Amino acid sequence: MKAGIVGLPNVGKSTLFNCLSNAKAQSANFPFCTIEPNIGVVNVPDKRLEKLEELVNPERVLPATVEIVDIAGLVRGASKGEGLGNQFLGNIRETDAIIHVLRCFDNDNIIHVDTTVDPIRDKETIDIELQLKDLETVDKKLEKVKRTAKTGNKEAQKEEIALTKVKKALEAAISVRAVELTSEEREDFIKPLQLLTDKPILYVCNVDEASAKDGNAYVESVKKAIANEDAEVIILAVATEADITELDSYEEREMFLDDLGLDEAGASKLIRAAYKLLNLQTYFTAGVKEVRAWTILVGNTAPQAAGVIHTDFEKGFIRAEVMKYADFVEYGSEAKVKEAGKLSIEGKEYVVQDGDVMHFRFNV
Repeated sequence: MKAGIVGLPNVGKSTLFNCLSNAKAQSANFPFCTIEPNIGVVNVPDKRLEKLEELVNPERVLPATVEIVDIAGLVRGASKGEGLGNQFLGNIRETDAIIHVLRCFDNDNIIHVDTTVDPIRDKETIDIELQLKDLETVDKKLEKVKRTAKTGNKEAQKEEIALTKVKKALEAAISVRAVELTSEEREDFIKPLQLLTDKPILYVCNVDEASAKDGNAYVESVKKAIANEDAEVIILAVATEADITELDSYEEREMFLDDLGLDEAGASKLIRAAYKLLNLQTYFTAGVKEVRAWTILVGNTAPQAAGVIHTDFEKGFIRAEVMKYADFVEYGSEAKVKEAGKLSIEGKEYVVQDGDVMHFRFNV
């Protein structure tokens, strides 16, 4: 599961990627600096892991991770192959969610491809290009489906109705994620098409340092523009975040954040938001050898969660021993959780909850 960072050229995508991944992607003041997508595996900040480490005192601690992809800047006409359009659209199709960076700061020294700063116009530029590409995909599919539907095929007739709804929305500049569809229509007919505007999205308003805490007029305009979308907005002073990552000590970083009136780095909030955007959650294993956060999809069952550790765990799953994180913290150890009768034995149907502390029994 990976999230792709997208936006117009020169809005701060690569600088943001560097902050998130510490992989020093090339970052420069001209378009198309990022040509091949840079991929970073990013640790997910989680204070629960720190608490478990404190209680268990393990030999090592391993956090959950999320994959972030820095994708080349898109320009008007990308859906027709302008700029690096085809490559951009291909790269974004391979991601599971979109982090859309919008420039929300003024700086005469940083060139804007459209000369003026206007995050709403920038958002619409990218929306339109993605919608045009999706319309092309839907039209091709609809052409085939209509032929089958005419033969009386009931399934094809249902698919034609779903595709027609999506086509009309795209022609009205409405992204697929905002189209009202039944769960059957979305799952059976639309999801398999991997449409670009059907991917979940998070907007990052890249602001100047002075606006890092409360935002600015540009941010307010973005919030109004996406009011009807199922999307979150995060305010981030990307250049400032880059400065924070360069500081050597934890204390220095905390002082810097305190001066800005922030309780934590914006990059940490963004990583957690991306994790949530990808419909991911965490369960823990906690022993003296290792305390570890494991990444699973929301709704995964105990055997599926076990399979993340090793496929044999899923194949030979017998049961899961489950402790709630809050109980583990309250009682201080696994032994005391058991004594208090708070450890539960769960079978194959158990749906794992975020923060569960688990042990698996299996036999292959």
